[in-house]
Amino acid sequence: MARKPRIHYPGAVYHVMLRGNGGQDIFFSSEDRTRMYFLLQEGVERFNHRIHGFCFMDNHIHLVIQVGEVPLSRIIQNISFRFTRHINVGQERTGHLFQGRYKAILIDADSYLLELVRYIHNNPVRAGIALQCGKYQWSSHRAYCGEVAIPWLTINWVLHQFSDQDGTARLLYIEFVGQGSAEEHRSEFHRGSFQGRVLGDEQFIEQALAQAEEKYQAPYSLDQIVEAVCTVYEVTPSMLVEPGRRQKEAQARAMAALLVLEIDNLTLTELAAFFQRGLSGLSQAAGRLQKRMRKDLELVYLLDAVKKLL
Repeated sequence: MARKPRIHYPGAVYHVMLRGNGGQDIFFSSEDRTRMYFLLQEGVERFNHRIHGFCFMDNHIHLVIQVGEVPLSRIIQNISFRFTRHINVGQERTGHLFQGRYKAILIDADSYLLELVRYIHNNPVRAGIALQCGKYQWSSHRAYCGEVAIPWLTINWVLHQFSDQDGTARLLYIEFVGQGSAEEHRSEFHRGSFQGRVLGDEQFIEQALAQAEEKYQAPYSLDQIVEAVCTVYEVTPSMLVEPGRRQKEAQARAMAALLVLEIDNLTLTELAAFFQRGLSGLSQAAGRLQKRMRKDLELVYLLDAVKKLL
């Protein structure tokens, strides 16, 4: 039930998102963004991967990365550690800059690469900070348009899907991106379609896992989690929905919340709606239960019992 490792194989393409801790800004000046440019360039040269697109917002970053032999985790850890050090020195601060574990969705590039690049390039438009993505300086869009040169950015794979002629490819690309300017938030680019790790159909998922030498396992459902918890605690789902604060039911709900937090394809929001409880209350209950487990072995045994039923 622990978080799954990143799926890695040479040539894999990921949508990577790095967010500021607590939603705070990660860029404070043009110099900071230029520093990130330098780190990305150095990473490409050092780890032999490709970057097909990027967008720097004030409090988060989008990257489209295609790895080689070096796993994504090493690439991102190098960037995040060194950039955090840069910001902490410049802002005279300490502590984490980025929010927990970075998010990375392995994508089926044949089906989603073009749409993903369009999606991240239009991010400033959706956020209301640019009328057109061509007016926003800190993304790879202008490089695709031929307005600026970014040596470490790979643009040919995307452009050549429109045409083998560079001029025609750029015109068709610009038209394609413009068609997505009114596109709203697309959850699949943030959550994937399998365990929060992959965006693609079942055939792509199976092939990706085979290349990464992982066994395919269908994602857990909310009903499975609730059923396993109810079996161990000897309660019914309706008892967990009923109002009241009986200790047994409260602990069962907290246990379910703790499990959901460990599973990429489920959210605490969904569980809160199922239990008809507040989101913050469930989150706090899970946190308290996790702390109690450090001293209460019986709770650890109960958690293990639930996991064995999944």
